[in-house]
Amino acid sequence: MTLAGKTILMSGGSRGIGLAIALRAAADGANIAMLAKTGTPHPKLEGTVHTAAEQIREAGGQALPIVGDVRDDSDITEAVLKTQGEFGGIDIVINNASVIDLSRSLELSAKKYDLMQDVNVRGTFLLSRAAVPILKDAENPHILSLSPPLNPSPKWLGAHTGYTLAKFGMTMATLGLAAEFASDGIAANTLWPRTTIATAAVQNLLGGDQVMAASRTADIYADAAYEVLRQPARSYTGQTLIVEDVLEAAGVTDFSRYAAIPGTPDSALFPDIFLD
Repeated sequence: MTLAGKTILMSGGSRGIGLAIALRAAADGANIAMLAKTGTPHPKLEGTVHTAAEQIREAGGQALPIVGDVRDDSDITEAVLKTQGEFGGIDIVINNASVIDLSRSLELSAKKYDLMQDVNVRGTFLLSRAAVPILKDAENPHILSLSPPLNPSPKWLGAHTGYTLAKFGMTMATLGLAAEFASDGIAANTLWPRTTIATAAVQNLLGGDQVMAASRTADIYADAAYEVLRQPARSYTGQTLIVEDVLEAAGVTDFSRYAAIPGTPDSALFPDIFLD
């Protein structure tokens, strides 16, 4: 099974992991609609939803850039209706939009706490829910959220409680949808990497150039997502998946080509958060 002709509705995706996933699907000839805030260039971040759409088309896919906010109910409704109107349906929802703030509890502002909850948890739930009636008509419908397994270890619960609540909330929403709509044949899974991925968030928030050099590229996330989205939806659902495990199951055992700096051994890569 390929993703040729499949329609993906993604939150975010102007850059980074979301864009990498979109480009991998576009190589098959998929249709990708992106609901993202970045309609004009950001002073600190590369790319807009429009430049992402250009790259998708160049990669072989069809693109529908939608400037909007996953926190806004009307923007969500509009994105779902526009995607259906443009491409005739929705096969896949990817909950990629996410806000990260690793502040400790006493330093985390209420405004940033609310932002993480609104984008990560509420956005994941409401975008997925809005698409469900259309997903029910798809041949192999999938919901995929970029969030970690639930790991109530004190190491993670106490590290950055606000962010942990938001990312675990994404996962719980996804697992709940998996259970609720299993009888409709809609798969809902999460996907998370074992190592850090070379993105702006890692550069700006997790350790700068040093951690970027010890990360893998977003291509590894994209290749794993591609494998997940081609699985039979009725049987492949309700899982908190790990990027490297998905690829190993697909026969990939050598991850060296994914290193941000070629030749970096796996043992020198920086482990991502939430996994023991």
